[in-house]
Amino acid sequence: MARSEILAPVGGREQLLAAVRCGADAVYLGARGFNARRNAENFDEYSLAEAVAFCHGRGVRVHVTVNTLVMDDEMDALEETVRQVADSGADAVIIQDPAVMRLFRDRCPTIQRHASTQMAVHNIDGAKLMQELGFHRVVLARELSLREIEAINRAVDIETEVFVHGAHCMSVSGACYLSAMLGGRSGNRGLCAQPCRLDFRQNGREYALSLKDLSFITHMQEIMNAGTYSFKIEGRMKRPEYVAAAVTACRDALEGREPDLDRLQAVFSRSGFTDEYLTGKRSAHMFGYRRHEDVTAANSVFGELAGLYRAERQSVPVDLRLTMTAESSRLTATDGVHTVAVTGDVPQPARTRATDKDAALKNLGKTGGTPFALRMFSAEIGEGLMLPASALNALRRDALAALLAARETIVPHELASRGESAFPAHKAVAEPALRARFETAAQLPEDPAVYDKIILPIEELERSPVLIAQLGDRLIGELPALLFPTREAAMRETLQTLKAQGLTAVQTENAYGLHLGRELGLRVHGGFGLNILNSAALSEYESLGLQDATISFELAVQKIRRLGGGLPRGILAYGHLPLMRLRACPAKAGCKTCNGRPTLRDRMDVEFPLLCHDKQYTTMLNSVPLYIGDKDYRGVDFVTLYFTKESAAECAARTALFRRGAEPNFQRTNGLYFRTLQ
Repeated sequence: MARSEILAPVGGREQLLAAVRCGADAVYLGARGFNARRNAENFDEYSLAEAVAFCHGRGVRVHVTVNTLVMDDEMDALEETVRQVADSGADAVIIQDPAVMRLFRDRCPTIQRHASTQMAVHNIDGAKLMQELGFHRVVLARELSLREIEAINRAVDIETEVFVHGAHCMSVSGACYLSAMLGGRSGNRGLCAQPCRLDFRQNGREYALSLKDLSFITHMQEIMNAGTYSFKIEGRMKRPEYVAAAVTACRDALEGREPDLDRLQAVFSRSGFTDEYLTGKRSAHMFGYRRHEDVTAANSVFGELAGLYRAERQSVPVDLRLTMTAESSRLTATDGVHTVAVTGDVPQPARTRATDKDAALKNLGKTGGTPFALRMFSAEIGEGLMLPASALNALRRDALAALLAARETIVPHELASRGESAFPAHKAVAEPALRARFETAAQLPEDPAVYDKIILPIEELERSPVLIAQLGDRLIGELPALLFPTREAAMRETLQTLKAQGLTAVQTENAYGLHLGRELGLRVHGGFGLNILNSAALSEYESLGLQDATISFELAVQKIRRLGGGLPRGILAYGHLPLMRLRACPAKAGCKTCNGRPTLRDRMDVEFPLLCHDKQYTTMLNSVPLYIGDKDYRGVDFVTLYFTKESAAECAARTALFRRGAEPNFQRTNGLYFRTLQ
């Protein structure tokens, strides 16, 4: 593996200059349309090609973000984005949607493919599935500790990328639906409105969903020793001065200098920084919000930071060879890959002092104002010849300009021919089967036959294995939404035990479960957390062995009906929808003092329940349940009633209500099924 990589965020031209000139090894930027920061300046077809040329000329790689979920009616636009990225000659694409992965893999196989942090890869099985899908690198979830990062790196043969500085989403990326549900702006489609930064309160504590920015810069050597290749800086919406400060601090840390964290904190922070995910502490000190003092501190350092990227960084080694004869002067420049040669003025007989190697080097070695740094100089000079300084300078300028032009030449990726992309119309059943998911066994009905399938957490089956025999093939075990590396081995053993007792199927909200379940010979059902919004994603998961899939509740019913392909599909039809999956519990009071059912309240005093999962992670639920029993939801193969905080009596009553197709006798939401998602 090559040396480590500092990967910098670029939202526009000024940020690009700051990143490259301050020492980034690679940058990531968005093509307009399908990227997770659609409100950044971003790059159109022409400015993207210019950015790639600029970066390649200076030895910097370019990763293009195509890291949002797409819908079937956007596939033609996505094809155009693939063409633009291929034509630009970019080095890699960062991807969330399996449909996008499939398109790049099939049509542009020579470009590197990186699994976005939006895919919520947080364990070994997840990384292995990404490798199976055809990814070359995986961006690991921000919530991992150093020990967990090292465990993944030891177990998989795929590059990993770790965020080392920048904003900290409260939810695990890809598992947040708060912005979509509250305002119709999906974080999974690049338009997060950041409602989590508003004042949610928990037991009197303010801003309970706002984390300080993470900063692992002082730990970069440890992270590198743990096997990580790429160090990523968050911030495509940030100012160029922020990019300059962050890249400079990372470069200093990797090269053994003391990083200026005070300056970095001044340019942007939320009450300071935190490293508690990396260290594994996870305390109340992780939380913070942007104060007036943070804003005023930034104004004091902008001028100083702008000076960091005004001039070219001389980072590209170049070898020069001067040849002078009585007939011509010639300067050859090479970077080891590209070689150019230029001719200059005819040397003259020396009247006083002839030009020698040292005299020539004095002028030819002046590479300031260019991205080049002289590595080696050689000369073959005829006796008694002289070339004035002006002619030597002209040779140097022409040679370095020609070499830079050669380095900046775009080498597009070849596009394979477009194959058949249409999917046959799906033939859904006339009456969708009814499934139910329960949080606990205590919620189960007396007669389970009312449901075609019953989904129970694996932890409940472990506590009450008798349920496996009682429910038979009707039972699906639900894998944890988050399963961190230190618990993977134990979960594998648990599943093997439950399989021996008769368990045949599991459901997963994360890609890791597909790899784990298949490896153990279990049938795997896909939950809503797989974020399936299009026919190609359904097809890709079917090819990986998925039995059926619950479509994301971010997709409208009319679009769900039009999804093609043969894989059986369903939707959630009732439930307090999970809005966030959280590793840092917003209760912040410590497990010993928690009553097990904490809540959050927003500015309107609306209450959002929290569910704790075995002290490993927390789910934030919507304030009111989804209910579409009285709506036309047909066109799918099954519907699921998603029970979490309800009593057994409430589960039974709401099941009966749904089966009658009756209007609810409780406050409800239709979710996003009958709205337009941005």
